[in-house]
Amino acid sequence: MDAPKIKRPEDVSIINVLTAKDLLGSSHRYLDVRTPEEFNKSHIDNALNVPYMFITQEGRVQNPEFLSEVSKILRKDEHIVVGCNSGGRSLRACVDLLNAGYKDVSSMEGGYSAWVDSGFATGNKPPEDLKTSCKFRP
Repeated sequence: MDAPKIKRPEDVSIINVLTAKDLLGSSHRYLDVRTPEEFNKSHIDNALNVPYMFITQEGRVQNPEFLSEVSKILRKDEHIVVGCNSGGRSLRACVDLLNAGYKDVSSMEGGYSAWVDSGFATGNKPPEDLKTSCKFRP
């Protein structure tokens, strides 16, 4: 029997914010992989937050407990939309989730910034107060 094929970024389904909004209105769950600080500033309603990376004095560090933490709140057969600030972390998180056996994960293109820019954010704050500058892009 052949070994399972290792998933790569090109294997991830990438969806735009309009599609994500529609999916979240049905049976999909939203996994926000931003840091707690980013998440607490503003987030999509009913989002679950498990950071994929942390910012430390040494730089960016991947959360070693990411898959373990996700497994405590989401089943491998659930429909999951993954988002971050601009799309980079969510893509890498999706690869890890697929390789861990999650069946239906999609990365939201443009991340929470695109969600805000599309006018989907709730609350009375102006868009510039809801978004964070992306600390994870070079």
